[in-house]
Amino acid sequence: MKYVLITVAWNEADFIEMTMKSVISQTTRPQKWIIVNDGSTDETEEIIKRYACNNRWIELISEPPHSDHGFSSKAKGFMKAYDRLRSINFDIIGNLDADITFSADYFEFLLDKFVQDPRLGVAGTPFVEDGKHYDYRFTSIEHVSGACQLFRRECFEAIGGYKPIKEGGIDWVAVTTARMMGWKTRTFTERVCFHHRKIGTVDRGILSSIFHYGKKNYYLGYHPLWQILRAMFQMAKKPVLIGGLALWLGYIWGFLTIRERPVSKELIKFYRKEQMARLKLIISNIIGLKKK
Repeated sequence: MKYVLITVAWNEADFIEMTMKSVISQTTRPQKWIIVNDGSTDETEEIIKRYACNNRWIELISEPPHSDHGFSSKAKGFMKAYDRLRSINFDIIGNLDADITFSADYFEFLLDKFVQDPRLGVAGTPFVEDGKHYDYRFTSIEHVSGACQLFRRECFEAIGGYKPIKEGGIDWVAVTTARMMGWKTRTFTERVCFHHRKIGTVDRGILSSIFHYGKKNYYLGYHPLWQILRAMFQMAKKPVLIGGLALWLGYIWGFLTIRERPVSKELIKFYRKEQMARLKLIISNIIGLKKK
């Protein structure tokens, strides 16, 4: 299968060279890789140009410096790059962060999954951060991390691409909408990618990032019961106790301040139903572990 990649990067000079080396070393290279330099003020653009000179399938789009470097800007940059790819013959479109690395057969492995299952719409792998990744006994195998998401072209166009949501959740909305429309979405744990920047901390500290995630969970429609349990789980992780409190306070802050959610009622209803089904499964897994 033929695939293309898009990366939207802002001030990624410390990491993007590693990512570019990972893509260039792939056993199956993309037809095209468009990298959008979203107004970086460091050496990000110079690094991209250096590698693009010797690899004609890498294309740079340069945006002037601007103040809005949020998720909305990322979505707009991605869709601008996607418009340039519409005339190219490809089967799979990938959204790739500029701060991850992976093995040489990473994309060959994922492409094969699309070949095996014609209803597979979105695929990816776990991302490893500080030597760890999610425990998929308790985390949905159907969610695909935004660090690297591969979409079947028909699926991506059916969901309307990425939505420019200012506060984040563009990857979550895309994957969940795909499932709601009947596509399969899957994280394949046989491979991993390595995330080199603490997720969500590109322009904020850890506690601020956790608070923001709590707020984002509210406006994306997470069920209150699910959020309470998630906050309790977060309390056991660093920063101990206060991390879980920050997550719950962020959710409450969203409830008090957000008047209109950026996602449809249908999507919220669909996902809350999924959350309750997952909660039953998690409880079943915990009971099973205790019996052992």
